Amino acid sequence: MRNEGLGSWPSRRARKTPDHTALIHEGRPVTYGELHRRVIRLAHSLRGLGVRRGDRVAYLGPNHPSFLETLFATGLLGGIFVPLNTRLTGPEIDYQLGDSGTSVLLYAASHEALVKSLRAGSRTLVSLAGQDGYGYEDLLAAASADPLDEPVTLDDACMIMYTSGTTGRPKGAALTHGNITWNAFNVLIDHDLVADEVALVSAPLFHTAGLNMLTLPVLLKGGTCVLVAAFDPETTLDLIERHQITFMFGVPTMFQQVVQSARWDGADLSSLRILTCGGSPVPPSLIAAYQGRDLTFLQGYGMTEAAPGTLFLDAAHAVSKAGSAGVPHFFSDVRVVGPDLDEVPPGETGEVVVQGPHVMPGYWGLPEETAKVFTGGWFHTGDAARLDEDGYAYIVDRMRDMIISGGENVYPAEVENAILATPDVLDCAVIGMLDDTWGEVGRAIVVLRDGSELTEARLLASLSDRLAKYKIPKSVVFTDAIPRNATGKIVKARLRDAFGARPESAPTTPTE
Repeated sequence: MRNEGLGSWPSRRARKTPDHTALIHEGRPVTYGELHRRVIRLAHSLRGLGVRRGDRVAYLGPNHPSFLETLFATGLLGGIFVPLNTRLTGPEIDYQLGDSGTSVLLYAASHEALVKSLRAGSRTLVSLAGQDGYGYEDLLAAASADPLDEPVTLDDACMIMYTSGTTGRPKGAALTHGNITWNAFNVLIDHDLVADEVALVSAPLFHTAGLNMLTLPVLLKGGTCVLVAAFDPETTLDLIERHQITFMFGVPTMFQQVVQSARWDGADLSSLRILTCGGSPVPPSLIAAYQGRDLTFLQGYGMTEAAPGTLFLDAAHAVSKAGSAGVPHFFSDVRVVGPDLDEVPPGETGEVVVQGPHVMPGYWGLPEETAKVFTGGWFHTGDAARLDEDGYAYIVDRMRDMIISGGENVYPAEVENAILATPDVLDCAVIGMLDDTWGEVGRAIVVLRDGSELTEARLLASLSDRLAKYKIPKSVVFTDAIPRNATGKIVKARLRDAFGARPESAPTTPTE
């Protein structure tokens, strides 16, 4: 077989376990044999639409078997897959389609109106619901089932995944088949996956973690993925019991919503073996909630550009190193460096840099941006961390979100974790504010539980025994929700726009 890439996975798995269930969607199982046959037919269909080696094929829609069929079929042809964030607006989708040079767009019925609003272009549209133009199932039914074996190497581009763009226009991380394969190896090794794994995929597949840290490693191993179009905490508890889910991934807000369910204490969670969390800093209180149910709540750290796994905290250290993102994955190397690029001593804060076969070669069409983030083969993440004496990393915050108050570095994530430990607080974010005396001070944006009577003064006073005085925010704004992107990361630019005015009468010390 000349195809070494992801496109060959369904046929390789089908020759081993053709009758094993690969996917379950809305109660319908799809075997590996069926998945292989559908991928072959779709690849022939895409070739009939003009897709050739290096051409880009985009997908816009919620979690569905057709997402994975499109990914594998595109890879089988040597094309490049472009997963699109379903929460983006028309202009944002337009930008990514234009930037990637997509020639074929497959879209779900839920996004028909958005697709029709896009700028006219030369790309071919394929409706998953079979509405206007080309229909997905019609294409498959009319396609050949003859084998395809386009030569594809691990060094060839596999997909363009756009970064979340919390600070500006998103950039397309051009990930190779090798990047994604090596990342899957890291997951297989460090998560200790087994062939009868049953994974609940409620995190969006267009998100690098939902796809590359959960779905693809499980399919590589021959397990089963239960695909859910959208996350819901009550549905999550139902599916865990119904399918005896063993493996889940989510961002902190997803796991928090499950804990807040009225059914949490009595839910049958006995089948769960692996719970992994990432996407944003994990509050220690959330880790404790799952440990309280005798569940090993694991967390990791990564980024789209690294396909994405970089650090992982294993089960053996989940309690003793709680709050840490762990140590590098098996085939990953990580350093924490200062401005001079020398490694900083344990306990000191520096920038995380990463190297390994899972790290992208660069951003799509952006050689200058690529050069900015690579030095000597090391990818600069822009994230701040510190190592303990044992080499375990603690992610502090984004370097660019750091607040410098009176010459002291304040990392919002640390302050946010302290605030989240307050029982009445559901969610929070901390941003920097200009201050005549200190240069910058913190402002906390806080979401309270229904019925809470917590005041600004009482909240700030409660932090005095948990944070140094200079870290305590000088003001608090209460709001209904914290804006987050599809990966669960706080969109601080929106918070700065909404709440970033200079505080006029912020207290200098916490008072009642």
